[in-house]
Amino acid sequence: MPFYKASCSRALKKINIRSSYCRFLHKLEGNLIKKQTMASPLNRRKFLQTGVLAGAASLSPSLRSQQIEIASSDIGKSKWELDSPALCVDLDRMEQNIRMVHSALKGTGVGVRPHAKTHKCPEIAKMQIAAGAVGVCTAKISESEIMLTNGIANVLMTGVNVTVPKIRKAMELRKKYAGFIQATDNPRNVQDLQDAAKAAGIVADVVVDIDVVKRSGVIAGAPALSLAQTMDKMPNLKFRGLLAYDGGVQHVIGFQKRKETAMKNFEPAVMTYEMVKKAGLNAEIFSGGGTGTYNIMTAVPGFTDVQVGSYVFMDCQYMEIGGAKNEKVFDDFASSLTVMTTIVNANHPGRLVTDSGSKALTLNRPTPFVIGEPGFSYQAGSDEYGTITIETSNKTYKVGDRLEVIVPHCDPVINLYDFMYGIRGDKVESILPILARGKSQ
Repeated sequence: MPFYKASCSRALKKINIRSSYCRFLHKLEGNLIKKQTMASPLNRRKFLQTGVLAGAASLSPSLRSQQIEIASSDIGKSKWELDSPALCVDLDRMEQNIRMVHSALKGTGVGVRPHAKTHKCPEIAKMQIAAGAVGVCTAKISESEIMLTNGIANVLMTGVNVTVPKIRKAMELRKKYAGFIQATDNPRNVQDLQDAAKAAGIVADVVVDIDVVKRSGVIAGAPALSLAQTMDKMPNLKFRGLLAYDGGVQHVIGFQKRKETAMKNFEPAVMTYEMVKKAGLNAEIFSGGGTGTYNIMTAVPGFTDVQVGSYVFMDCQYMEIGGAKNEKVFDDFASSLTVMTTIVNANHPGRLVTDSGSKALTLNRPTPFVIGEPGFSYQAGSDEYGTITIETSNKTYKVGDRLEVIVPHCDPVINLYDFMYGIRGDKVESILPILARGKSQ
């Protein structure tokens, strides 16, 4: 069965990209065959009196590790034989995506700092580093710990630690791992980090997060510069530069519109960068962007690295935004992440029920794409079951038959599974543990 011969949904039909996407998948398959992925205020005095020097806890054997060991018996099987729902990543496609982003940015002066919140898997992070990434990003302190304790030397946490436990943990990690950098976006937090770093006997590396989408970050311009200058005066903090992430622009449909919006939204961040440089402060890091703007951020003055995340897997959300060369389908990267599902009911004409509902695929939109069946509309609205409405079908299906679907949004789907099957040539080659699953603290 061809791996990605046709994958479309009603969402894609509405923007007239079905035929374009199908042609893209057919071309992609041919290419791959030729070439063979602050909640509560701090009491600083009390905080300084408490220890922050404990080492990071090591991982212990668990039910999760037992499940991964059991799954290892599936190595060598066809993906069509796996018990479902089964999360799979096509290794050829994922590796192609990892190479592709470096190839596309070569010579631009912009590096790659992938966001590990997408895959939550140290093994994939190692592949990204081996390909030339300057490090990885993480969203949370618990995620950072998983990456650092599993061999990823350079980790930049893009979120801000504001509670006592999180700040303590951050200093524990920085004491043990020199490559750990964290973000801040307010003066109170800068002082709290300074106090904690002093108590730990370290100099902590910190970047200033600039507000781009009114979600996190300090206001650009004078407030951001003031925060950077305050930090630069702290004896136990080292100012490393700036972060600026525009999450809202990543899924703007149409490359030209996305580019214009991104560049406009980024103007205050560029102004801040120039102010920081003019003030004589260190600006060795000016990081941001994402999969949807990876080839747009190269036009931003001083920009150092792009925080691509979904590029490694791709998903339905990204495929419909269009790219620089294909306005209908974003085909810069290949869809590598899928879920194998089984038909469990076929009693009604024009309708199939699978064993993969929201607990396997989430409720994100657009809906999952059924590979090879452009006439299928997949709804994962039930917890345990997926429902397919058939407009047209390429074959007759019965209970027990398997289907393969491209996930709506890769990040939350990854967080539903303990591991993913590494697939090569339709067979299981490896088991990739998702060690940061559930690490949302």
